[in-house]
Amino acid sequence: VQLQASGGGLVQPGGSLRLSCAASGLTLSSYAMVWFRQAPGKEREFVAGIRPGSTTYYANSVKGRFTMSKDNAKNTVYLQMSSLKSEDTALYYCSARVRWTVAYYDSHQYEHWGQGTLVTVSS
Repeated sequence: VQLQASGGGLVQPGGSLRLSCAASGLTLSSYAMVWFRQAPGKEREFVAGIRPGSTTYYANSVKGRFTMSKDNAKNTVYLQMSSLKSEDTALYYCSARVRWTVAYYDSHQYEHWGQGTLVTVSS
């Protein structure tokens, strides 16, 4: 399994970015996919997740601003980020596991990880 994250960059507060995570070696219709992020000096935290059946979950800090989606045909998941704030600055990782878990927010539940893409929100 390989996960390739992309789309990070520098954006001003209030701006938008779309992250992508292209998966190979797995089928999105059978895997739970989750975005985590890690800011300097902080622990990795859950951002958003999507179940094999496409139900989505969000951290309270991003609810209403971020939208996670997927394209099963392209085996790619997306994270559309809007109204970005300086506190969204972090390295964003996509991750995967077979089957959804009630502990979806726990990074230790995921066996597959992408390399991370850096999002910097600054004026």
